[in-house]
Amino acid sequence: MEQNPFAVLSLIVAPAILTNASSVLIMSTSNRLARGADRARELSRQLEETASLNSMEAQRRLRELSASEQRTLLLLRALRSFYVALGAFALAAFVSLLGAVAAPLQMLAVVLPLELAGVLAGMVAVAALVYGSMLLLRETRIAVQVITERAATIRERFGAAIISSREPDKFL
Repeated sequence: MEQNPFAVLSLIVAPAILTNASSVLIMSTSNRLARGADRARELSRQLEETASLNSMEAQRRLRELSASEQRTLLLLRALRSFYVALGAFALAAFVSLLGAVAAPLQMLAVVLPLELAGVLAGMVAVAALVYGSMLLLRETRIAVQVITERAATIRERFGAAIISSREPDKFL
């Protein structure tokens, strides 16, 4: 590493860039979580104002509320995972910096544990990032299912409206 000064820089920069990527994921996931909580509040309010919970509309809202709850819990787990990734990437960058300082001083008793700690922190960070991303995919799948169900319901109503509006023409 002494012949290439950029090797040390790359050991520090890579975790720093991934730390930034984790921060962006945290911000976007927090935004999704806030929107999901707002949607759950709105659905709860609508259900509380509904006179009959046996109506088709109330049942649809109840299903959407359950889906919203699932999505919120998944987003919370993803957010935790991204925070773990952020901390682990920051730790990997810091440990790499300490190792870069200790290596030229020939502090071998310190360098080897720092190398292991850096690699371990990086592995934990990547695993947390992958896990959080998988959770986001699951949350997105639930959101798409809700939209698909809602679109089918609207198409069904719209189709019924077209059929009932055409029925008088049938007799002419």
